[in-house]
Amino acid sequence: MQYAAAPAAPHPREQPHPRERGRPRDGAIDAAVLAATLDQLAANGYEGLSLVAVARAAGTTRQAIYRRWPGKAALAVAAVASLPEAADLERTGDHRADLHAELAAFHRGVLRPGGVSMVGAMLQDGADPELRRVYRERIVAPRRRRIRAVVEAAVVDGSLPAGTDVELVVAGCTGSFYALALAGAPPGPDWPERMAAHVFG
Repeated sequence: MQYAAAPAAPHPREQPHPRERGRPRDGAIDAAVLAATLDQLAANGYEGLSLVAVARAAGTTRQAIYRRWPGKAALAVAAVASLPEAADLERTGDHRADLHAELAAFHRGVLRPGGVSMVGAMLQDGADPELRRVYRERIVAPRRRRIRAVVEAAVVDGSLPAGTDVELVVAGCTGSFYALALAGAPPGPDWPERMAAHVFG
């Protein structure tokens, strides 16, 4: 119900309900909307993200979404920001095994439902720049940081040559997955071991 500016002596029924002032947000609705937004982004990309479809999937209304987020861009950013960061893996001191573990974690993550599609959504021409930035900071950067740490440690102790181009190795580790997928040969469960063997072969 919408309330107009109250006159000097308003009728009691025209007063806002006390619970409407500072009413706490329903966390269950927030979670459902963010999950539905991630599903929509993965299925349809940023340009195809529909708040009507998100509301329907989340079991709420578009008005309820707008009360929480001012628009599609803000909602998409919040949804991507809600993705959990992968926990740092324990290092074993065996750099090949550590790289295998990192690549296996990446493999599991990218093959989760909508994982590859989400990457495609970030690469769309119409994707919001802030959305891309948050995705890079939340998903891409931590992954690259962990792989880089393994490669750098291997260079330091001589497991890899001193002249190893660390950035190229890091980019090649995850980039090979997408290259194979685009070539029509999606990497199987042996891909992490194959890639680790290639780096440390």
